[in-house]
Amino acid sequence: MTRRRDVDDAMRGWPFRPGSVSARLVRARDGREIVQMRIDLGVLQMEVDGRPDGERPGGMSTYLDYLASLAIGQGDSFEINQAQSVEVDREFQQYYQRRLCWLALHEFRRALSDADHTLALMDFVATHANHPAWIAAHERYRPFVLFHRTQAAALAAVGYAGPEVALAEIEDGLRRIRLAGMTWPDDADEDAAEEQEEMIGQLLELKEWIRSHYRMGQTLAEQLADAVASERYELAARLRDEIARRRRSRSV
Repeated sequence: MTRRRDVDDAMRGWPFRPGSVSARLVRARDGREIVQMRIDLGVLQMEVDGRPDGERPGGMSTYLDYLASLAIGQGDSFEINQAQSVEVDREFQQYYQRRLCWLALHEFRRALSDADHTLALMDFVATHANHPAWIAAHERYRPFVLFHRTQAAALAAVGYAGPEVALAEIEDGLRRIRLAGMTWPDDADEDAAEEQEEMIGQLLELKEWIRSHYRMGQTLAEQLADAVASERYELAARLRDEIARRRRSRSV
């Protein structure tokens, strides 16, 4: 008789709920922290640091790091091949699953980190792949990743930097999402555009919730925009200086 290898204990008392992300942080037998996601036919288990599957491609923390090392070594001649593109897609999928878990668990800084990794991987693909359709298939989801990133950045900022920084994160995210949509080809499907507008709407709702909850007036960025629009350039200059000063103080 083989040793028991089922996942009954992990699933007991944890029902699958269609349409929602159910995740939890637990301790493994060796004491390390892991994250689990309940799926229809079982449980996904992921590491909390590095690649979600715990692998170290080429001895590196992630496959992106491994490819970057190859690109440095080969220089301008480096190009992602077919086998590497399969591994890239694996890493995209793994980070997507873990990002969903972090958002569900309100682990916003971790969600932000995973979103940034995915965006960096997209940038690398766009630079080093020679498969336009494959690149476009990833770029189709850039607004969605930016949407998750913006949510995570804003909600994390509320806790450690304050609501004004959170609103600035949303404004920056909205700008990047709209810019990403502008790069789509003319024949992009209508569903993509509709999804983008829905994401923008949700971020605007989050922005107004933060403003209302913290009883905020205009942010410095909004005051700057108004000053420029009304040609009050001296005021605009002072506002720019104050924005720059606050950014420097946050980076210290």
